[in-house]
Formats: sequence, structure tokens, C-alpha cells
Amino acid sequence: MKKSATPKPARKPRSDAQRNRERILEVAKQVFTRRGADASMGEIARRAKIGPGTLYRHFATRDDLLAAVYITEVEKLAAAQKQLSAELPPIEALRAWLLVFIDYIAAKKIIAPALNAMAGGPSRVFQQTTQVMEEAAHALASRATASGDLRPDVDPIDLMRAIYGLSTAGSADDWPAKARKFVDILLLGSRPR
Repeated sequence: MKKSATPKPARKPRSDAQRNRERILEVAKQVFTRRGADASMGEIARRAKIGPGTLYRHFATRDDLLAAVYITEVEKLAAAQKQLSAELPPIEALRAWLLVFIDYIAAKKIIAPALNAMAGGPSRVFQQTTQVMEEAAHALASRATASGDLRPDVDPIDLMRAIYGLSTAGSADDWPAKARKFVDILLLGSRPR
């Protein structure tokens, strides 16, 4: 009688492999920012101080790497939501997260040209990440509404759209500073009457 094989749990990546991956993503973000979608994978490997084989083991194609850079930025938003919710009162957590959202938009604007050059366009990446951002915003807004600091009719997605709109309204380099001030105006206008 043959015993059925029990599936082995997925192995956690080795710590050096995880560090390599994180370094690759940070360097790739910088290189794509400077050079665009045509950035050399060899340059990324050199700047990350790894061999090309290590780079390709983590990311088989440039599109895979671009997608991972973008997804990492979105994951930072999700992690910030959890951390801020644990550390701050509800309305302050929402405010702090909206400020992190501004940083995310700034990063997205920088790598957007490279994302748009991906085979098939960036839509598959955006579809993966939109839900993560929306869930984080809803979680924060729900806490602020429950605490009485935010009106129940305020849709957190509208807050995000307003900030994003400010980032696209002009090409001025100072939009992040203006957006940071705008967060306070948005939240003041979203308080219960």
C-alpha cells in the first residue's frame, strides 16, 4: 500500500535571496526612473551588485521587473495602512495614509512611462493593485467614520481621486507640497457637521 505524498509547504525564501530581491526592486525603481522602459537589465544587475543570473532568477523579463516595482509601491501602501491603524487614532491614520498615497503617486508618475511601454500595457498590473489600494482606504475611512471623525457619506475613493487629480492638473514639480496641504482641506471638509 502506497502512502500518499503530503505536499510540502512552500519554502520561505532564504534571507540573502530576499535581500537580493529587495535591492533589485529598489535599484530597478531608480534606474527605470532615470532611463525609462529601455533601461538595461545588465545595468540594474550591476547597480544592485548581483550577477545577471540572480536578476533573471528573480525576474525573467523586464516586464516582470517593472510590474514587481509597481506592485511593491502598492504593497507599501497596504503595509502603511496596517501600521498607521495600529499606531494612530482613526482620523490621524487616514491623514497619514493619504500623505503616503501622495508619495505613491509621485513614484507612479516617475515609472508610468516605463509601465506604459510594457508588452500589453500596464492594465494587468493596475488591475492587480487597485483593489489593494481601495481596501486600505476603505479600512481607514471605516475606522474614522466609526470614531465620529468622518462623515458616513464620504467615499475614501473620492479623497484619493481628488489628490490624484491635483497631481495631474499641472506639470509643476511642487504638486506634492500642494497635495499635502490639500489633504488637510479635504479632511476638514469631510468632518461631521
